[in-house]
Amino acid sequence: MLPLDARLEAWQRDLLARPGVLRRAVADYGSPVNLHHLAPMGRNALDLTLGARRSGLGLGIFVARKANRALAVVDEARRLGHGVDVAGERELAETLERGVPPERVIVTAAVKPEGLLALCVARRVRVSLDNADEVALLAAVAREAGAGVDGAPPVPVVLRLAVAGPRESRFGLPAAVWREVVRTRMPVGGPLAVDGLHFHLDGYAAADRSEGLRQALALAEALRALGHRPAFIDIGGGVPMSYLERRDQWLRFWRAHRAALLGRGRPLTFEGHPLGLGVAAGRVTGAPAVYPAHQSPTGGAWLEAVLGAPARGAGPAPPSEPGTVGRALARAGLALHAEPGRALLDGCGMTVARVEFRKRRRDGTWLIGLAMNRTQMRSAADDFLVDPLLVPVAGRERAAAPVEGYLVGAYCIERELITWRRLRFPRGVEVGDLLAFPNTAGYLMHILESASHRIPLAANLVVGPDGHLMGDAGG
Repeated sequence: MLPLDARLEAWQRDLLARPGVLRRAVADYGSPVNLHHLAPMGRNALDLTLGARRSGLGLGIFVARKANRALAVVDEARRLGHGVDVAGERELAETLERGVPPERVIVTAAVKPEGLLALCVARRVRVSLDNADEVALLAAVAREAGAGVDGAPPVPVVLRLAVAGPRESRFGLPAAVWREVVRTRMPVGGPLAVDGLHFHLDGYAAADRSEGLRQALALAEALRALGHRPAFIDIGGGVPMSYLERRDQWLRFWRAHRAALLGRGRPLTFEGHPLGLGVAAGRVTGAPAVYPAHQSPTGGAWLEAVLGAPARGAGPAPPSEPGTVGRALARAGLALHAEPGRALLDGCGMTVARVEFRKRRRDGTWLIGLAMNRTQMRSAADDFLVDPLLVPVAGRERAAAPVEGYLVGAYCIERELITWRRLRFPRGVEVGDLLAFPNTAGYLMHILESASHRIPLAANLVVGPDGHLMGDAGG
């Protein structure tokens, strides 16, 4: 089959070379088990920081907690001096309990009940407000707590901007609406003070973030005219990274998949699953509904492209300075923040599961049953297009016959597939073998994780400096 070889970290290679450690982990904690080694997180954060610095800016990094529920991620963010982006009350409470200072936390929850907002007010944690109803509720909670009264400081808030463009995000409000909300409901000296602006964009295009910054710069200027003092713009997440070693493998897979959809080759996916594409009038239509597992630029180089785009209306540029978005931010005295999840956790995780059965289908392919379910290695994408790595059962020295087939999971659902791709095991696959899925720490382990059928959630383990596996306090 067409390979899609993962980029592997040294710690992953080391563990794969010590299969006894992996077998003991599965025996002790169950299948699947999530392994974490967070040393790459500091490297990834530094890459982003340097990308901003090359554009003359600092960067406030807030790790997207929703990307991974292991408390070790919070501990590492605190150790590195970075912040944490939280999406709910429990995430917020845990983050504060782990010692992250409130000023290094931002709450971006899509829905913010009163209990969450009360905790934010009590601990003076920034809240990214999405709509006028949230403004009203937070203002009431803040007033009840005495914020902005008799010299008490107001609650710092961040306004989430719905960036105008070809696709409308469900998050935030348009700039014109925010101007009216601030003018009529958020008076200077009241319980709420605008501390910054924030936007969330789908996809990974640098040009979209550049445009978001242009619009946020214009809104910041308008809010300053109303007496508020926004100090930063937060571009959210969506910083691209690459899972694969080789671009040519990625391109070759999609050429073959498109050809198969047109009937010009054997399907590469279970029952011809299109992975987001379609066929109409003899042509392939649509766009892949998967993460772009190989892309460029990534990380700091991508951020440099975002900031190096022309300012175009984001404030007049002095003749001596190039009119870039980054320069416009600096001239406006606005800091830059970001909330990476996947990009910061690149290289920080691996999921290991046990093979429980194999059976052959009428078409000759095999179903290979794993002790896991599809929610334990899946994000919002249709599939995770990276090859797993086979760790043979102890004592299996001789190669078995080659096997081609599909990985299926534990839920009693007809299409309970771990991956839609057809995989080939040239040395066979046996009950008791392990499959290791590399680079799963960012979203793949936890964002959709479910305990349906009363199947326990996967254990999270941390790989220590000596290679020893330790349980995570978060489960």
